[in-house]
Amino acid sequence: MQLPPTIPIEAEPYPFEWTPAKCALLIIDMQRDFLEPGGFGEMLGNDVSQLRRTIEPNRRLLAAWRKAGLTVIHTREGHRPDLTDLPPAKKIRGRGTTCIGDVGPMGRILVRGEVGHDIIPELYPLPSEPIIDKPGKGAFYATDLQSILQHQGLTQLVVTGVTTEVCVNTTVREANDRGYDCLVPEDCVGSYFPHFQEMGLNMIKAQGGIFGWVTHSDRLVSVLS
Repeated sequence: MQLPPTIPIEAEPYPFEWTPAKCALLIIDMQRDFLEPGGFGEMLGNDVSQLRRTIEPNRRLLAAWRKAGLTVIHTREGHRPDLTDLPPAKKIRGRGTTCIGDVGPMGRILVRGEVGHDIIPELYPLPSEPIIDKPGKGAFYATDLQSILQHQGLTQLVVTGVTTEVCVNTTVREANDRGYDCLVPEDCVGSYFPHFQEMGLNMIKAQGGIFGWVTHSDRLVSVLS
């Protein structure tokens, strides 16, 4: 499908001038331990349905994005099996009885290669889609994401995934500091806590779009379809 070079997308705080050829869909941390019943997220007492509601909107957007032949990038938060990239402060944060690296419901928690660390089947990457394995909250820290974007001449990101107030917000802020324009579809991002969801989106679009724009995935899918 041939898309126009630039397409205005209705968004807050004002329309986003979307340039499909210069834009990647960046799907943040849609991992089994965070979203699936019985995983680490639920073990901590979280309501995973708050995150699972994002699966279908992400699936629709991803299918339309792939059909249009546009760039898709996925991320996973996790650490090396030997935990040499895990800061001690992160390991002990929360003072829980189970920490990163311990055995959880789906293998060692937040350890690369474990079942729970992997992306949910509904959104599993194609072989041609890069996966960014990140040790922190932001997708740019200690990864090659910026190199991938620069080598492909990409200047915009549509950012989806979980959680809105943590890894999504951190990544959008990192991207903003590096000169990327970010559009966040509100139905494709989620938090375990509804009030954090609302505040996380408000922070992105506040003050004339201080970090980016917020829209609904239907507006993108309708153009792509």
